[in-house]
Amino acid sequence: MSIMKKIAVIGGGAAGMMVVATLLENNANADIHLFEKNPSLGKKVIISGGGRCNVTTGINEARILERKYIRGWQFLKPSLANFPPEKVYNWFEKHGVPLKNEADNRVFPQSDQGTDIVAVFERIFAAHNVHLHLNQSVQSMTPEGNAVRIRSSALNEIFDYVVITTGGNAYRHTGSTGDGYDFAKACGHSITALGPSLNSFEVAEEWPKMLTGISFPWAQLVTLVDGEKMVANGPFLFTHFGISGPVTFAFSAHVAFLPIHRETPLPVCFSPDASVNFEQWNNRLQKLFAENGAKQVHSILSTFFPKRFVDVVLNQAMISHSKQVATISKDERKLLAYLFSGRLTFSLIARRAGDEFVTAGGVNTDEIDRKSMQSKIISQLYFAGEVMNIDGVTGGFNLQVAWATGRMAGESIAKRLQKGDVL
Repeated sequence: MSIMKKIAVIGGGAAGMMVVATLLENNANADIHLFEKNPSLGKKVIISGGGRCNVTTGINEARILERKYIRGWQFLKPSLANFPPEKVYNWFEKHGVPLKNEADNRVFPQSDQGTDIVAVFERIFAAHNVHLHLNQSVQSMTPEGNAVRIRSSALNEIFDYVVITTGGNAYRHTGSTGDGYDFAKACGHSITALGPSLNSFEVAEEWPKMLTGISFPWAQLVTLVDGEKMVANGPFLFTHFGISGPVTFAFSAHVAFLPIHRETPLPVCFSPDASVNFEQWNNRLQKLFAENGAKQVHSILSTFFPKRFVDVVLNQAMISHSKQVATISKDERKLLAYLFSGRLTFSLIARRAGDEFVTAGGVNTDEIDRKSMQSKIISQLYFAGEVMNIDGVTGGFNLQVAWATGRMAGESIAKRLQKGDVL
């Protein structure tokens, strides 16, 4: 009679919950332990998407998905092929949570309640003999022969398999405090440079702060990164401290490792409408000015944008708000067209402290088998989720990584158990 293997999953977030659910669904004959330092599972999952939980993306084409991942795409390809967004969508619906794909391809529960997503896993675990170690932090991991010793705040035991799913060190109030990096290093793994991602920014100039609350559905941010132009398009928001919104989060992922401080500001060009270029603006303004010569320039421009934003643009152009458009010179018109198409600039001087949602960098994926999530250093060790050097832009892409890599790790361990641990 074979002895039942013991499996420890460290971290009760999206990846960890999916690892355990996958083991159970594959009838893994094992003693499964899930460690979570919070008093409940999935804290970060619940608050994602503003509490609605952006479960995954409605995008399934690999060529489009590739552009959504800043780091780790090649490593991710087998996991995403095995458990793509469409399968994730179907999995949650099969488990009793109706989903909806919104116009921007973000997928949410129809209830708009992130708690419904975590409840799926709670029901699965309750139906099986899973040892949930809630409110219990793992303090150390030590390889011992063909096993790993785990010391937590309540136990000291040997496990046959361990999966590190602790997340990164962003949104630290949810428990993501970077513990997994220390566990990985204790097992011989290396950690790449770490940086904040999916965050807002503070700006040096005052004019953006005067626009607090004004948003644009399809704005553009442009800067130079290592001599190359970096462009991000999407929904944008001015705030009392600077800039935020989905396009800002996407932008932040590209500049995660740049030093951004008051002493080393990052200049950024802003366009309120990424779909209209300089020539189009110039032609549009030329026509409107010719047709409405008696009207004030502020009145004409306010048909396109909020009045406070028009105030700023006219101030930047040094054009009187009450000036009649018939008296606007060719150079003034071109200057307005330039400002609307990306010549408005501000300087980023700080990442908004504490609001980054994802960590750029992590456990070096060169040391992990991408087709199994198995460590290439310790055969009994696996990884899943954000703890690895993988990150994407906002829109459900990072949770998709957690589900897909968690699925892969769970299936890989289940196969080893079924084959008598000969892999």
